[in-house]
Amino acid sequence: MKIAVIGATGMVGTVMLTLLETRNFPVTELLLVASEKSVGKTLLFKDKSHKIINIQEALEAKPDIAIFSAGGDTSLKWAPRFAQVGTTVIDNSSVWRMDPSKKLIVPEINANTLTKQDKIIANPNCSTIQLVMALAPLHQKYKIKRVVVSTYQSVSGTGAKAVKQMESEEKNIEAPMAYPYQIHRNVIPHCDVFQDNGYTKEEMKLALEPQKILNDRSFSITATAVRVPTSGGHSEAVNVSFFNDFTLDKVRSIIKQTPGVTLQDNPKTNTYPMPILAHNTDAVFVGRLRRDFSQQNTLNMWIVSDNLRKGAATNAIQIAEYLILNSLV
Repeated sequence: MKIAVIGATGMVGTVMLTLLETRNFPVTELLLVASEKSVGKTLLFKDKSHKIINIQEALEAKPDIAIFSAGGDTSLKWAPRFAQVGTTVIDNSSVWRMDPSKKLIVPEINANTLTKQDKIIANPNCSTIQLVMALAPLHQKYKIKRVVVSTYQSVSGTGAKAVKQMESEEKNIEAPMAYPYQIHRNVIPHCDVFQDNGYTKEEMKLALEPQKILNDRSFSITATAVRVPTSGGHSEAVNVSFFNDFTLDKVRSIIKQTPGVTLQDNPKTNTYPMPILAHNTDAVFVGRLRRDFSQQNTLNMWIVSDNLRKGAATNAIQIAEYLILNSLV
């Protein structure tokens, strides 16, 4: 397999390279692409130095799979060009997610919809992935009516500049601002850009992407996305109403049996998901399960996942693994 990683020096790209190595991904040739200022530099992969090339060189090499994590503008311009030469693109930006001609994939949920004809495959938003991983098996059993979700998102979701801002503020050092306000010892109810409807782009991703992934627009989602001063891992407080009633014991049993999801739910021992425990893991952690007594057939839950792993890099690589395993590239 000839694999290209577009955005190899970024936060997600760096994690992708680690996972390609630790998961023993079948790479026969690795093409590393980054911005022009990084071209010619080297990165280590499996104890070998690999020179960073520009995106045109990678295109001319016609990789089997190209994993993009270099921003929407790059994906919009270059993903179709790679697709035209026969490369299967797995794109981590938001530009293709709601395109009706492109599939939005979480492998545990809907990878079976992929075909050889899918040359541009969208990787969902990080907060969406952990949400649908927990909701999908419950939707299958009880049928979701409405979801209210509030997120507590790490600065790593914004990128290296935001992490640097927080760390600099902790040390009382001047640094470029990724946010309009201080993030250290603060909470900012603002993830991504505001839309005309008053919601942020991140909140609209959470409202729309799960419907596409679950192939069901009969339920609705409303979201509030909040940035918190943690260095890794996104958390979500989720209130979900079902058409059918449930028991907490059955909900716990379903979650326990869901691949990729780990139940951490024991108030007696203070066992619940936290981003510090999710760091550098691939699971989606679910806890604080309790019935909402104010609303019929309604469940409260708390969901945590490493946004750079399952929320981005791991999910993309799982898509690639599925394509290879099923001879779709």
